[in-house]
Amino acid sequence: MSESENAQKVFDALKQAESSPTLVALSVLNGLVGLVQGNGQAPLEVEEARSSAFLAICEVGKALHRGQPAAGSYAAALKACETWLRVAK
Repeated sequence: MSESENAQKVFDALKQAESSPTLVALSVLNGLVGLVQGNGQAPLEVEEARSSAFLAICEVGKALHRGQPAAGSYAAALKACETWLRVAK
């Protein structure tokens, strides 16, 4: 799967998780790990964008796990995924 396909799948899954109950959202987020793992083969700009998306997704997961509001974390994660999408093309 290409870098841009991975980024699009992650973005779509985040949108799905955002409107899902907490336990479902956490399950969706856990399923993204394989898609955000890099292999060091992409240009540095892409690797950095992917890692930023990964860290932002982790923040969403932490907020959900702790029962804290996650709207801001989702917004940041979606923005990071949009950046990843843009540089991966």
